[in-house]
Amino acid sequence: MMSVLALDPETIAARLAGSADEREQLIRAGAEAGVAEAQAVWGQMLLDRGEAAVALGWFVKAAAQHHLMALNMVGRCYDLGWGTLPDKCRAAECYRVAAERGLDWAMYNYATLLAMGEGVEQDRHAALQWLEKAAALGNAKAMNFVGSFAEDGWACDRDLTRAAAMYALAAEGGDFRGCFNHARLLAAAGRIDEALAWLRRAGETATPAFVAQAIRYLEADPVLGAAGADAMRQGATC
Repeated sequence: MMSVLALDPETIAARLAGSADEREQLIRAGAEAGVAEAQAVWGQMLLDRGEAAVALGWFVKAAAQHHLMALNMVGRCYDLGWGTLPDKCRAAECYRVAAERGLDWAMYNYATLLAMGEGVEQDRHAALQWLEKAAALGNAKAMNFVGSFAEDGWACDRDLTRAAAMYALAAEGGDFRGCFNHARLLAAAGRIDEALAWLRRAGETATPAFVAQAIRYLEADPVLGAAGADAMRQGATC
């Protein structure tokens, strides 16, 4: 344990740049030695392997040391039932605390629950405020959600110009929903070739469920139609 804590930065960097096994051993050792960042990373690695219940335990340990992303991940586990029974109220509290301490992902997640009224009383005005804060910190998913608020007139006047601008920023930031929404508005403006390019980009990183939903939407769309659906498929197979 002491040897891990005594490692100098150069040695740590070298081991992290080594083989996957070396990196895992170092991170696990750091987690077991009580290093909050290592506990958060180790928890994520376990979560990615499907060991959600064990991952939650490590997130809790790191969160107890005021690691904001770990606290956000505790919220995610309770929000989505990863390794525990779902508890939207507890998830909202984790998100709220991390959001108030400045974590953009917690702002986005807390805003989502506020917008839907899950775990907290629905408050779209508060949700929009948190989304705007997260967007100002560069969170692409929050930018896309701000665009949706502007397009639909939730907690603000309907503003398609702002919606288009926020979708464009979200798309450029790599959010697949932002890419899709940016493409929709480009197509509505007659910029079909650009729209198809962004649909391919959306397909590259979107979840399979989103791709399937988007294809159904596009096949029924009078502007993009089959060409749009094909672009999503092309992106998904890259």
